[in-house]
Amino acid sequence: MYLTEITRKLDEIAPPELAEPFDEGRIGLIIEGVREPIKIGVALDATLHVLKKAISRDIDLLVVHHTPLWYPITRVTGLYASLLREVLGSGMHVFVMHTNYDHAPYGVNDCLCDLLSISDRVPMRLGAVGTISLSFEEIASRLGAPLRVYHEHVLAEKRDQEPLCIGVVGGSGFDPMLIEEAQLLGARAFLSAELKHSVMRQFSDMVLLESTHYALEAPAMSMLAERNGWLYIEDLPGVSMVR
Repeated sequence: MYLTEITRKLDEIAPPELAEPFDEGRIGLIIEGVREPIKIGVALDATLHVLKKAISRDIDLLVVHHTPLWYPITRVTGLYASLLREVLGSGMHVFVMHTNYDHAPYGVNDCLCDLLSISDRVPMRLGAVGTISLSFEEIASRLGAPLRVYHEHVLAEKRDQEPLCIGVVGGSGFDPMLIEEAQLLGARAFLSAELKHSVMRQFSDMVLLESTHYALEAPAMSMLAERNGWLYIEDLPGVSMVR
């Protein structure tokens, strides 16, 4: 497959026009290699571990969710030097699908809802609201990551008697505007990652479920690879809970 063909296919999966304004210049083909993309790899992040694994598997084009080049670079040292040395030395292409894939059909948030068996979905500006029948323990199990639960007392005994209306946003989605949107749509709980203390206090009348950024977004990249017969490269962060 020619490079133009695969980039066109990726743009169809996650149309660039769906991206948030801050992603301008940070999505699409951000590192151009030298080989025709015969073998495609997929990962959440272009970490050094992922790049070395991709190179060892003769990957020609790596599709990631988060760009490794978020800030303008004026000096190539340290981790940037290590990353670019691996990529440029291998001739591999790197393609980024970020907020355009968050918003896309069958993208990050749709895959997260599928993973958690969320039904009766209503889309939000980002993410969705729907009905979930899983317990909090089952949610953590499906995500494969720890789950922090704030304000569980809000549900009282009703949690075991009826399905829960929940808002979900993959990645760092504890934005007050998104939480308020979910509440207006009937949500009594909200699942995302990277909760700030001030936001937790602001929404004390709602159950807030905090997982990891990786756990909420990696499933979509894994499913993307599975749907297309590409290689998914796992790079789990080392997370543990200490009490």
